[in-house]
Amino acid sequence: MRGMSVKTRRVLLAKPRGYCAGVDRAVQTVEIALELYGAPVYVRKQIVHNSHVVASLEARGAIFVEEAEEVPEGAVVVFSAHGVAPQVREDARKRGLHAIDATCPLVTKVHNEARRFAARGYDILLIGHEGHEEVVGTTGEAPEHIHLVDGPEESATTQVRDPAKVAWLSQTTLSVDETQQTVAALRERFPLLIDPPSDDICYATQNRQAAVKAIAGEAELVLVVGSRNSSNSVRLVEVALDGGADAAYLVDDASAPP
Repeated sequence: MRGMSVKTRRVLLAKPRGYCAGVDRAVQTVEIALELYGAPVYVRKQIVHNSHVVASLEARGAIFVEEAEEVPEGAVVVFSAHGVAPQVREDARKRGLHAIDATCPLVTKVHNEARRFAARGYDILLIGHEGHEEVVGTTGEAPEHIHLVDGPEESATTQVRDPAKVAWLSQTTLSVDETQQTVAALRERFPLLIDPPSDDICYATQNRQAAVKAIAGEAELVLVVGSRNSSNSVRLVEVALDGGADAAYLVDDASAPP
């Protein structure tokens, strides 16, 4: 080996990285509920889309359920960071549940925007992924007014009642670039399309995508540590590949196969 050159390798760490404030807030909500009320505390859906966080809270006495009807009457239930439709809150009230809302404030902002646009008679084009909990919750705020648009290609088939009264909103965890492409495609069909009062994609999502984009062109491999049902984590892999990384993978932890 003497005399042979050794290739220098660098490990680049994106900055910022890690959980956003909304995730921290939601996890702390469950932890505080366990301290105040004792186990079990029920959580509707995964509090956040991260398998390690969920397993840690389960070990402390949290029980994760799909719907409020699975929670015993009178028990404590926490709504996840992704938000819920008004009907979910009403169902919990009817069952006498002690409901604690851990919805991310930025998701709540989108819910408020949906209600305001609907009250003014607008059709709302919600850019997001079908079946995602956040999309389901937002749609529940104004189901007769909201139309889901899952990517630029769906803009061609979207139908509204009045092209002069159309607004768009988005899921908070989308790719910034793809969302902009979708909005541009929608605006070609609906020139009077109204923007939300402020950007719906959360600032932490945007900052982390920008950080990955900044290092992707210098990286042979980008590893995103997160769970596969996390929209944020999946988007970061896409951003890395679009940004020039030779390869990018989503892994839950160091035990992931090479």
